Amino acid sequence: MTVISVRAAPDATGHVRLPPGGPVVMPSAPPAHTVPDPTTTTLAVLLIGPAGAGKTSVAKHWAEHRRVPTAHISLDDVREWVRSGFANPQSGWNDNSEAQYRLARRTCGFAARNFLANGISCILDDAVFPDRPVVGLGGWKRHVGPGLLPVVLLPGLDVVLERNAERSGNRRLTDEEVARIHGRMAGWYGSGLPIIDNSQLDIPTTAQVLNEVLTRALTSPPTW
Repeated sequence: MTVISVRAAPDATGHVRLPPGGPVVMPSAPPAHTVPDPTTTTLAVLLIGPAGAGKTSVAKHWAEHRRVPTAHISLDDVREWVRSGFANPQSGWNDNSEAQYRLARRTCGFAARNFLANGISCILDDAVFPDRPVVGLGGWKRHVGPGLLPVVLLPGLDVVLERNAERSGNRRLTDEEVARIHGRMAGWYGSGLPIIDNSQLDIPTTAQVLNEVLTRALTSPPTW
């Protein structure tokens, strides 16, 4: 039997080793008299808000207009990777919906850590509640790391209702559910987390305000 040796072409794609993703540490304080630039810093941001707050639209715009590589990771998108047997929380919060939520959040955390370990910033979005540990910040800190920078996007209820009415499919909630979620999100006031009221702001302006908030967060990292 003749053995033929095949030599790979010089320009063939090889095995690229990627740094493993570890917990994201707190950002280092900038030198004195130096203003940090969030547009060129590798960051991990968590955008919090109720349905209709504009989280996904703002996160996408912010990520697309950064001067450094940036990824957008949506918790809802990852949850909906489950096509058969999807446990929709709107049908009732139960063991299955909680398990799928936790799995999606852990998957998002793994993805964020791997992107960040390889120099790519991340912005994640999720409807995190201040009074509900299961859907709270603790899981995000555990899966991403203490260096995650949470920011709350909280427009007025009338704006949220209007935006929700434009949705379709399982992303659209009843007015009663929207009002209930919005009321619970108001608990973020007084929490110490930065809050952006984007009721009168378009998406680009909200993204600009987000950069201003992140500049302050980099100067004085929040404790949460």
